[in-house]
Amino acid sequence: MERYPFLLLTFFFIVSSMVAPIHCRKQTQALGHLYRNKMKGGSGINKGHFKPIHHINNSRVHLQQGMREKDIIQMLPGQPRVSFEQYGGYVTVDKSAGRALYYFFVEAQHYSKESLPLLLWLNGGPGCSSLAYGAMEELGPFRVHSNGKTLYKNRYSWNYAANVLFVESPAGVGFSYSNTTSDYDKSGDGKTADDNYVFLLNWLERFPEYKKREFYIAGESYAGHYVPQLAHTILLHNKKTNETIVNLKGILIGNAVIDDETDTKGMYDYLESHALISDETAYGIKKYCSFSSDENSEISRECETAIEDITKDTYYLDIYNIYAPLCRNSSLTVIPKKPSVENFDPCSDNYIYAYLNRADVQEAMHANVTKLHHDWEACSELIGRWGDSPSTIIPILQELMANGLRVWIFSGDTDGRVPVTSTKYSIKKMKLPVKTKWHPWYLDGEVGGLYRSVQGRFNVCYRKRGGAPSAKLPTKEGTFIDQALS
Repeated sequence: MERYPFLLLTFFFIVSSMVAPIHCRKQTQALGHLYRNKMKGGSGINKGHFKPIHHINNSRVHLQQGMREKDIIQMLPGQPRVSFEQYGGYVTVDKSAGRALYYFFVEAQHYSKESLPLLLWLNGGPGCSSLAYGAMEELGPFRVHSNGKTLYKNRYSWNYAANVLFVESPAGVGFSYSNTTSDYDKSGDGKTADDNYVFLLNWLERFPEYKKREFYIAGESYAGHYVPQLAHTILLHNKKTNETIVNLKGILIGNAVIDDETDTKGMYDYLESHALISDETAYGIKKYCSFSSDENSEISRECETAIEDITKDTYYLDIYNIYAPLCRNSSLTVIPKKPSVENFDPCSDNYIYAYLNRADVQEAMHANVTKLHHDWEACSELIGRWGDSPSTIIPILQELMANGLRVWIFSGDTDGRVPVTSTKYSIKKMKLPVKTKWHPWYLDGEVGGLYRSVQGRFNVCYRKRGGAPSAKLPTKEGTFIDQALS
């Protein structure tokens, strides 16, 4: 991997559908609910700058001897044979509270796994599962058949290019839990970053061969907060101790929540430009709504009306992929449908729900060991309050670049919730000098999207939509992630 003394920022806009409609509705509700609360005066949500934990109590980092061996997953029910090792289990992040995060880890699929980087994937919400979406619907090695019982291989899994770690956070998401139920009402960006960092310290004790391995953090949507905040926390503690506790090299965030003002403006501009809302509604948004992060007053009734109209107009859309079909029949099938990575099944989240709630699957994954009083869910209904959510992450991105970390931003032009327009507005707000102007990149001789570099270790890539090969995932496994990590 090349080392650059300067910063590099890259944007990568990818069109492919990364989430399914029904769980999209849940993610939309989670993110939409948070945004509405942040727009209201007196919501109690701290929108100030992110403040990482400055001191980690040594009692939160435990001996992990023998834990790795217990976490080996011999074979998942209905799983095809594979040539890589996989692990699943719990890492305690607060022993006194009984708080533990569940992880799923897949090593790289070929002989060079010892030299390939370690990559942590986080999904957002806030409150949605990286196991559900990242591992089982997007970049993990398996997908679930429509019978909810068997798995098939994902030819485009990122573990062709990296050793990939998924964690369900914060506690209350997926299989992750706390024995102190009041923890679920104390969730927020700060606590999530804190627990994710403590998780990582303990996990690296359990898998010590990765301590010095090049490390990347990636995620999408509200993980646009999680990923830079965890990176900021790692950087802080590396500097405080004057040693490389975690060998962080860069981050990747996709269709990411970055800045409240530009994200919201970009979303409504996208909906208007794609004829998803009426001209009258778009006019009402522009005239009556203020999305400034400095605005603390209650939103006007006229603005609320316009937002309600948008909710109605987009209700029967998969807002995360506006051209995708909706799930019309959520029932499992006796005979599995023919799987297709290119033509994503909009009912996939139902298959995953059925699969991960099976007792034999949970036993094989070493999950739900405390016998939770609720089903595993893709998006948590336990988390009652979100205490802090900075109005912008831009200062953290700038800090990461200033410290020589690589930053990649990728986005697809079919996502209407955190769309391309939002990302472009956010990057423009950063006022970074352009190193390489927009230019196309190609797949099978056709334009696949656009790419540019900004001065420093920051790159940007976009991917166009369409039925041509250029709009599909690469035919060679791992092509895109190879580009990002090389």
